[in-house]
Amino acid sequence: MLQGRPVAVLGGVRIPFCRQNTAYADVGNLGMSVRTLGALVEKFGLHGQQLGEVAMGAVIKHPSDWNLGREATLSSGLSPLTPGITLQRACGTSLDAIVAIGNKIATGQIEAGIGGGSDTTSDVPIVYGQALRRRLLLAARGKTFKDKVAAFKGFRLRELKPEFPGVAEPRTGKSMGDHCEDMARQWSIGRDSQDEWAVGSHRKLAAAYERGFFDDLVVSFRGVARDNILRPDTSLEKLATLKPAFDKTSGHGTLTAANSTPLTDGAAACLLASDTWAAAHGHEVLCHIRDAQVAAVDFVHGEGLLMAPTIAVPEMLARNGLTLQDFDFYEIHEAFAAQVLCTLRAWESEEYCKTRLGLAAPLGRIDPARINPNGSSLATGHPFAATGARIVATAAKELQARGGGRCLVSICTAGGMGVVAILER
Repeated sequence: MLQGRPVAVLGGVRIPFCRQNTAYADVGNLGMSVRTLGALVEKFGLHGQQLGEVAMGAVIKHPSDWNLGREATLSSGLSPLTPGITLQRACGTSLDAIVAIGNKIATGQIEAGIGGGSDTTSDVPIVYGQALRRRLLLAARGKTFKDKVAAFKGFRLRELKPEFPGVAEPRTGKSMGDHCEDMARQWSIGRDSQDEWAVGSHRKLAAAYERGFFDDLVVSFRGVARDNILRPDTSLEKLATLKPAFDKTSGHGTLTAANSTPLTDGAAACLLASDTWAAAHGHEVLCHIRDAQVAAVDFVHGEGLLMAPTIAVPEMLARNGLTLQDFDFYEIHEAFAAQVLCTLRAWESEEYCKTRLGLAAPLGRIDPARINPNGSSLATGHPFAATGARIVATAAKELQARGGGRCLVSICTAGGMGVVAILER
């Protein structure tokens, strides 16, 4: 990190990301995490080794997964003396987990650790409604059979209606897609440009698979070897036939199932270490984490829900004496094509950079050819807590392949937050 010892990224792995209710429908977070951590242990020969920490996260999880990080660690092949922690910051979860491990390495608390995450939208917790829960708890406290039966006096069938995990922002009642539609209107991001971005993401991911880029990054699971969201043959003509997915009534909706990430299951993890530990264990350092930053926006009172990276990036750049153009490539999470395009337009806007960011001049333009060179979330899918580790593992290997350089990582999250980082080789 910027302060303390250098933090090395030695590499990562992930299972193929799969559309909701397909290959991983009955696996759950623990199963996906165990497979991913086990593959990382195998890749780096970590069987029986004690690491300083494993930080794994998940956004949607069952109450029984309260100790997910530790339970997955115990089944990973690592020494059972390796601690595990479970973290969560919506879509930024596994990038935050990597930063947390990195900070411990930088301060000398630990020598090596793993950061990652998993998420499922197939194996979601479905709970009883509040009325039935109260009855069940009252019955459980009953001392006699008569007491237990009395708890169900006046019971109505409607009390059997289950409650599903929330998909809307609690403070606005709007989904992330609804909020992004608002952003697209504010920044005049059209349907055509969003579809074009989505097609590009699929084509770049398909090309990366074909040239073997992911051969040692993606491990097969449940008979799947590649992300099953990937559509190599997609086209602008095909995408143009889709109807809006969120704004279905106004006639002006621009976000569709193709230019938005689908609900996805998957897991990813990265191995981090000090340079000394890496050398002692014979591992190549792919890159270092130079710095990271988190920011938030006031989306309840009008700011774009997914615009926090536009705040976090300039704060981090200023601390490091860098400009937005001082990067060889950029990994910007594609929650929606519109989110990426809004972010780029904001950084180019003199008014936004002056009034919101307090800058004398715009941050400027980024060459689109340098963004997500191996595809990103629109093509891979987006298991909320796995995306950050997927991006870091991909970026680290890209830096290795280039023989050096600098990468900017940017992830927007629910709740109006953004997590960003700088990777260097």
